[in-house]
Amino acid sequence: MSKKPGARPHGQIRQSQLITSFGPGSMMDLPNHSVLIGGLDFWSASGDEVIEPRLVEKLKQLFDPPLQVLKLFSPPPDNDDPTAPQTGITAWQFPEWFITQDVDRDASFGVVRARMLVHRKRLTKGKFIDDNKKRRSVVPVRFVRACRSGHIGDIDWYNFVHGGNTECRRQLWIEERGTSGDLAEVYVRCECGNAERSMALAIEQPDTMLRCDGSRPWLGAYANEKCGEPNRLLIRTASNAYFTQLMSVISLPDRNVELREAVELVWDFIGEVEDVGELKYERKKAKVNAALDGYDNEEVFAEVKMRRGQSAGPPKTIKQAEMETLIASKDELGDDKPDGNFFARTLPKEVWDKPWMQSVERIVLVHRLREVMAQVGFTRFEAVSPDIDGELEMGVRRASLAREITWLPAVENRGEGVFIQFKKEVVENWATRPEVQARGMRLLGGYEAWKAERSGATKKFVEEGGLLPYVLFHSFAHMLITAVSLECGYPASSIRERIYTIPDIGYGVLLYTGTSDAEGTLGGLIQVGRRIHEHIRGALEMGELCSNDPVCAQHEPANQHERRFLHGAACHGCLLISETSCEQHNEFLDRALVVPTVDNLGIEFFGLS
Repeated sequence: MSKKPGARPHGQIRQSQLITSFGPGSMMDLPNHSVLIGGLDFWSASGDEVIEPRLVEKLKQLFDPPLQVLKLFSPPPDNDDPTAPQTGITAWQFPEWFITQDVDRDASFGVVRARMLVHRKRLTKGKFIDDNKKRRSVVPVRFVRACRSGHIGDIDWYNFVHGGNTECRRQLWIEERGTSGDLAEVYVRCECGNAERSMALAIEQPDTMLRCDGSRPWLGAYANEKCGEPNRLLIRTASNAYFTQLMSVISLPDRNVELREAVELVWDFIGEVEDVGELKYERKKAKVNAALDGYDNEEVFAEVKMRRGQSAGPPKTIKQAEMETLIASKDELGDDKPDGNFFARTLPKEVWDKPWMQSVERIVLVHRLREVMAQVGFTRFEAVSPDIDGELEMGVRRASLAREITWLPAVENRGEGVFIQFKKEVVENWATRPEVQARGMRLLGGYEAWKAERSGATKKFVEEGGLLPYVLFHSFAHMLITAVSLECGYPASSIRERIYTIPDIGYGVLLYTGTSDAEGTLGGLIQVGRRIHEHIRGALEMGELCSNDPVCAQHEPANQHERRFLHGAACHGCLLISETSCEQHNEFLDRALVVPTVDNLGIEFFGLS
């Protein structure tokens, strides 16, 4: 429903919700209406520009062809000044079919509850007047159709109930012939007496709803595109109705400026090196080594090549750049000022050095961080998460936010965090153990069973390429989030994870919190970080036993009955957390890789002794 000039808005939501839950193409219930949030073409362009060059360059490459110009803007804010220009977002009334709220009972059909199904055009001032002149209140029907490409529309109820094209336009009824609410007990009936169908057929036989016509009502009229995918039944308020596709980065201090200055100081020594081997030789000189302290040979050589006008090689992934910054050898990094974007301080080893911390190499307290998160598109029925490097797959099927993309909605969150770096050689030695490899094959079997049920699935199993440690540290992060939330002052749903498993650089876990105001920088995680060894021990002890053991610990990923294909020893009783905290939608988890369980497989990474 579009707002009229000068009219009061029909509802309000937080800016961050517009890129996480209620972005373009999502369905939303307002106090008096059910609406579909309009595309970016129908947003008032009054939000502030969000500057984050590293994220913008990544986002440009996601489109086909790659974008030449792209900007990020925050969603339009509410303006309390009645004389100021109106801001807001247009939303379209959706769906256009309604059911009456009062219940008719008809014993001749054995009906428990029957409601009339009417189209918006038959409403008068939001109510339906039946043949007896009775005014009936209505609510939007909860069933719509959609396809995997994100297209959405009303079900053609006349054709659905009659099993094909029909000229019949008699009154339709939605009947609930039971008390369970199951779709098999929900029927659509036509008063012509010749047609009725169970809503369960819409799932069992998708062809009953014909092929998708490419409808994109959030982009306005005449925005259809070619599709032909099978339509699928979608319940408006279901959790699979809308999945935003997000990419986020953490703003980093300009490490390149300092590196350029360091290279400049010793250019006479390293300006002619032809490979990393020659650079290593030059770094044996005290002056060169002192100037380049804190920078690895690869990034120094890349800077040398750039200075000489040569290609520096492929761009770094999002997490690679972040990891390199977090493991920099300096004790402090960034600026400790109120409006700073990044400031981190290494915690001395003597503070946290305990027997169960033997695999930990470094603890970094991130006092200030800024996360910029942008929405690229959205999907329905199945979420598409960034890969383990923080990158979104190019060419993936996603619904567009606008007819022509020139900008994307983004928010910036400020917060704090704790980074835990693990010893690279310890992780790699653990990953090569035969029993760990055997566990990886069982997890791979679950992934293959999951993929067999989803034609066209793009999610890759993280064990491919030897990255089984991701499952380890992902599971560890979930355990630690639960443990620290008991004392840090933030709820577990406000703490987020970032898992770094980059074999060429190292392995680590960043727990951080961030909000669009100052509430994410209250210092709770920093205080937790100063006693991180105690919280890690508590997390490991809690993880050894689940309230659902032994069923949880002995779960087989490929089990067709349980249908938890992307889980090892993981369930709601131990590892599953709020999806706002998890970067993989609570998938690729296995507690047995972290700590010993009742199944006693001997594959745990951590020891408490």
